[in-house]
Amino acid sequence: MTDKTIARIRKFTEDRDWDQFHAPVHLAKSIVIEAAELLECFQWDNDKYDVEHVKEELADVMVYCQNLADKLGVDPDEIINKKMDQNEAKYPVEKAKGKADKYDQL
Repeated sequence: MTDKTIARIRKFTEDRDWDQFHAPVHLAKSIVIEAAELLECFQWDNDKYDVEHVKEELADVMVYCQNLADKLGVDPDEIINKKMDQNEAKYPVEKAKGKADKYDQL
């Protein structure tokens, strides 16, 4: 996300005085709820879905993720890159390419 987008998310929350409702547990619950709504877009057909609706639900998940990162005082780029380092170590290309196996099954 760009700094401009992050600032817009923060302003939206601040303008409405919603930070008081953003305990980490509530944000985590909201992420799961919105992720379920995202999954619902594909509930009955894997190939036919409304792309605009998918984008809306994906955006909701991402906004709540940014809110949680803010609440926890973590930098999304930093934690994503740290996790990618871990994933690259667990799933080396030479073992994982083209496979859906879990890392301990490679």
